[in-house]
Amino acid sequence: MVSQTDAAAAPKSLPKQMLIFALPIMAMNILQLLFNAADMVVVGRFSGSEALAAVGATGALINLIVNLFMGLSVGTTVVLANDYGAQRYDDIKLTVHTSMAVSMISGLIVMGIGLAFCVPLLRMMGTPEDIITGSALYMRIFFLGLPGSMVYNFGAAVMRAVGDSRRPTYFLTIAGVANVILNLFFVAGLRMGVAGVAWATVISQYAAMGLTLLSLIRRDGPIRFIPRLMTIDRRKLLGIVRIGLPAGLQGVLFSISNVLIQSAVNSFGSVVVAASAAAGNVEGFVATTSNAFYNAALTFTGQRMGAEDYDGIDTIAKVCTAYVFLNWLVVGGATIYFGPTLLGFYTTNPEVIAVGMERMRVLMAVYFTCGTMNVFPGITRAMGYSVLPMLCTLVGACLMRIVWLVTFFAWMPTITMLFLCYPVTWTLAGLGQVAVFFYARKQVRKRAAAVSGITPAAPAAVR
Repeated sequence: MVSQTDAAAAPKSLPKQMLIFALPIMAMNILQLLFNAADMVVVGRFSGSEALAAVGATGALINLIVNLFMGLSVGTTVVLANDYGAQRYDDIKLTVHTSMAVSMISGLIVMGIGLAFCVPLLRMMGTPEDIITGSALYMRIFFLGLPGSMVYNFGAAVMRAVGDSRRPTYFLTIAGVANVILNLFFVAGLRMGVAGVAWATVISQYAAMGLTLLSLIRRDGPIRFIPRLMTIDRRKLLGIVRIGLPAGLQGVLFSISNVLIQSAVNSFGSVVVAASAAAGNVEGFVATTSNAFYNAALTFTGQRMGAEDYDGIDTIAKVCTAYVFLNWLVVGGATIYFGPTLLGFYTTNPEVIAVGMERMRVLMAVYFTCGTMNVFPGITRAMGYSVLPMLCTLVGACLMRIVWLVTFFAWMPTITMLFLCYPVTWTLAGLGQVAVFFYARKQVRKRAAAVSGITPAAPAAVR
């Protein structure tokens, strides 16, 4: 747990603190990816490449529907980390109980939206006719598990905000192992195909939710969850929404652009859809390990804002940048080197593997720009600026992807030109996010200096 004393620790120890915090999240992300990959591997091996494509074609659309509400968990992390850094224990209790209420309501809303609109949205994306029935079936069952997934993610955000990144990893591990066993039972044993993969996911999501709730109920201290005290405090809700809604909208904007790209992928047929889905799963090893540093940046920056340690934020930015670059070299390099073998787990179709490797070579070339684009918004949001990263994503990633699709891809409609859309827009958005960070840094220091000039003995927290 990162305490108030930790928040004021010397910058020299910060890289070690952040790495210790990030490693369990990294392990959790990798495990989540492995469990998701198990879905793809089992269905691809036992039900064929069309079933693999049917599951893979749903990812971008699911993220589009889910990300808005998942972004609110980012607001939970920032608000709770601020309270924890400032040792406002009554506020911590309010934030925890408000967050859990929001998670349950959000889960039900997302489930309803997914069930109602999955089929028309799949058709709008131009999902190939030979896989649309399987894709719709997978999504309908998958969304039944969204309430469980939402509660788990908010509960994990509560734990991470106070420095506990291990318990969420343990819970996900248990649920993930159950998911793999159920995959084999439903798909390989009962031959349920796409439906079996979906039901295994739903059951594991509720298992993770149950473990998370049980842990929070049994915890001591201010983050203990007492169901009868669950409420929605207006002040805390506004704080969560102020940070989390723009973060969620940023996720939605990304998802919209990815849906457009997925629609273009769909136009090449089910072989390319399967290849892109499999390669995306493999590439996720780099993305998810890098995402651990986003969570570390969010938590550590939030705590330092609460403790008014603004110099520590500069060190956090430098440390995160170094870790993202190192992650790209090591994990990204390994992904390319072992790419054909990894893709071979998903399918034995050589055409699918060849197209998958083409995608991976294009995306991995400058993947560190994607890490930069993802990490810096975490620092900026924790400093209280959540709208600017969203706008940067809107222009640098989403709008530019649309421009790319209607210009370069339209002029040269090849699969390579389509995949180039990712690194180009990552670079543009990454540069923009770094610029936004420097702007927010300047504003925070300016306000801190103004407050300090008024009340030298007791500077107020920057908001």
